[in-house]
Amino acid sequence: MNAHHPYVSEHHEGRPWFEWCVAGLVVAATVLAAMGEPMVATAVVSVTSIGSGVVRLICRERSPWKVRSVAFDAVCGIGFGVVLALLYLAIRFIR
Repeated sequence: MNAHHPYVSEHHEGRPWFEWCVAGLVVAATVLAAMGEPMVATAVVSVTSIGSGVVRLICRERSPWKVRSVAFDAVCGIGFGVVLALLYLAIRFIR
């Protein structure tokens, strides 16, 4: 049996306070959606995603939000936020 374990550390992968802030915003968006405010909820998730991508892009290795490489994190965060906003707007205008 291999006793080698992969190196995992919060000190190298991100900061819990930032992750809890993102989680709190997602919970707030869920509550807003349940209260009948899907546009506001979508905006909260979209801005949170774009914001986390921008933070990763600006802070680079000092960023409190790390998953993979800077480019991957920034593209995923900003891309998800922009696509989510565009999809919501497209659906809203189709109706």
